Amino acid sequence: MKTPLLSILIVILLAACAAPQPPVVTVPVEPPVAEVKHEIEIPREFRAAWVATVANIDWPSKPGLSTAEQKAEAISLLDSAVILNLNAIVFQVRPQCDALYQSELEPWSYFLTGEQGKAPEPFYDPLTFWVEESHKRGLELHTWFNPYRAHHPTGKKNETSVISTRPEIVREIDNGYFWLDPALQATQDYSYEVVMDVVKRYDIDGVHFDDYFYPYSDIEFPDSTGWQIYLANGGSLERHDWRREAVNVFIKRVYEGIKAEKNWVKFGLSPFGIWRPGNPPSIKGYDQYDKLYADAKLWLNEGWVDYWTPQLYWPTRKIPQSYPVLLGWWVGQNTHNRNLWPGLFTSKIKDEASALENFSQIMITRGMVPNGPGNVHFSMKALQRNYGGISDILLKGPYTQPALIPTSPWLDNHLPAAPLVEIEPKDGNVHINWFHEDVADVNQWVVYFQRGQHWDYKILTSDKEAYVLPLVIRSEDGMTAPQVLDTIAVTSVDRLGNESEKVYIPVR
Repeated sequence: MKTPLLSILIVILLAACAAPQPPVVTVPVEPPVAEVKHEIEIPREFRAAWVATVANIDWPSKPGLSTAEQKAEAISLLDSAVILNLNAIVFQVRPQCDALYQSELEPWSYFLTGEQGKAPEPFYDPLTFWVEESHKRGLELHTWFNPYRAHHPTGKKNETSVISTRPEIVREIDNGYFWLDPALQATQDYSYEVVMDVVKRYDIDGVHFDDYFYPYSDIEFPDSTGWQIYLANGGSLERHDWRREAVNVFIKRVYEGIKAEKNWVKFGLSPFGIWRPGNPPSIKGYDQYDKLYADAKLWLNEGWVDYWTPQLYWPTRKIPQSYPVLLGWWVGQNTHNRNLWPGLFTSKIKDEASALENFSQIMITRGMVPNGPGNVHFSMKALQRNYGGISDILLKGPYTQPALIPTSPWLDNHLPAAPLVEIEPKDGNVHINWFHEDVADVNQWVVYFQRGQHWDYKILTSDKEAYVLPLVIRSEDGMTAPQVLDTIAVTSVDRLGNESEKVYIPVR
C-alpha cells in the first residue's frame, strides 16, 4: 500500500521541479520581535533651568556689556546646559514691563544695556539669538514673562518706563516696586498683547509665568478707585474674590490665545508651591490664594496650562513644607493630566548635603510622576558653577544620559512618519543616511543601535540626516570580546515630542 503512494509523490515533485519558477525577490522586513533583544525606550524627562535676567541674576552678568560679551555669556550658559544633558531653557524676556528683544510695545531692558530704552550696540535681537542657539543644541526655549511687575528697584527707570508712558495702570507699592493693576481691563489687554506679540514673531517653544501675580507685600494693594468703579457698575464679588477673578480671567485668556495662534507653543506656570496652608493638612506657610490672589489650584484643575511647575523650594524632611508631601498634593489636583515638572531651589545649595537633597527631589519626582517627569532648576548659574558639586552629582546620576521631552497628548498625539533609512558599511564603519517625507514635521531624530544585548541611542537635531557608527568596538586591553553592531533604527520626533515607529535594520 505504501509503494504506489511514494511513487506518486516522486512524480509530482519531479514535475514541479521541471516547471518554470518565478525569480526570487528579497524584501527587507522588520525583524521579528524576538530578534530585537532587550529593546530600550528612550528616557522622557523635562530637564530645564531658569535663566533670570532681573537684577542680572544669570544673564547678562551685568548691564551694558558689549554685544559680543553678551553672546559669549549666552553661549557659555547654553553649552553648559548641553553638557548637563538638559533639554530646555526658561529665559526671562520681560522682568519689569521691559524687553530683552526688539519690541514696539515696551522699552529695551535696563538689565541688558544699562539704560532702559537703549538698544544693544552693535544691534542684535537677543531673543532671536537665544532661540536659534538653543535650537542648534537641541534645547527648547521657553520665554518667561512677569505679567504685572512694572518696576524692580534694581532696574533704573527713565521716561521710557511704563510708569511714565502708562501711569493710569501703574500702582506704587513699597520698597521701590511698582506694579500694574491686575484688575484693570487695560492692564490685561496690555500684558496679553505683549505675550502674543512674542508668540507670533518668534520661534519659541513655550510661554512661562512665575509666581508674581499681586505682589508679595504687607501693604494693601492700592486699587480703591478700580474697586469703587466695579461696585458702581453693579459688581457683586467680595474685594479679594474680585482680584482673584481678574487674574483667573487673564490666565485663561493667555492660554486660549496661545493655542489659537500656535497650538504647539506650551504654556507653563510656576506658582508658589503652597496653594493654601492646610492643603494637605500638615502644610503651613504663605497663603498665595489670599495674599497673591492666585488661585493656582483652579488653573490646574481647569487645564489652563500645558505644564505645571510649582516652586517646591523646601527639603524633603521639612514637615511644614515637605517636598514629597506638597508634590503628592499637586499630583492629586492634576485632573487634566498636564505635565507636572516642579521647580527646585538649586541656587540655595551650599554644600554636598544640600546638593544631594536636590538629587533626591529629582528621584522623588520620578517616583511620583512616573509618566513624563521633570524638574526646573532655579537657576542656570547654580548648575554652571556647580554649587555643592550638584552638576557632578547629576551627571553621575539622574542626568547621565540625554532624554526626550515628555509629550503633550492633549495638544497633539499623532506620530510623525518614520524616516526612510539606508545603511552602508564602509572602512570599518556603518554610514547611516535617512530621508523623510515631511521634514517640516521633524524636530529631532533618534538613532538607536544594538551591540549584542546592549542598546544605546543618540538624539540629533533636525538638520542632521546622517550618522556614522563603528562596526566593531574593541576593548583597550584586548581582554573583552569585541562589540559588534547588530541592529539600527532611526526615528523622527516632532515638535511636541511624538516619536515615530521604529523600523529595525539588521547590520549583518
